[in-house]
Amino acid sequence: MAKKPQVDKNLCISCGACMGLCPNTFKMGDDGKSEVTNPQGESEEQIQTAIDNCPVKAISWVEE
Repeated sequence: MAKKPQVDKNLCISCGACMGLCPNTFKMGDDGKSEVTNPQGESEEQIQTAIDNCPVKAISWVEE
């Protein structure tokens, strides 16, 4: 099974770290919170870096 990143909008504080690290995967949604726009926008390693750098741990992997 493949995995993809997911943002918990209840935890997201809109800091922009994920968008700075992975601009092809994350963007700011209309609600002002980060969202996944392209789960394969960057490599798994780059997305993991964004996950690791989220200050509130709002990003995680989910199985598809």
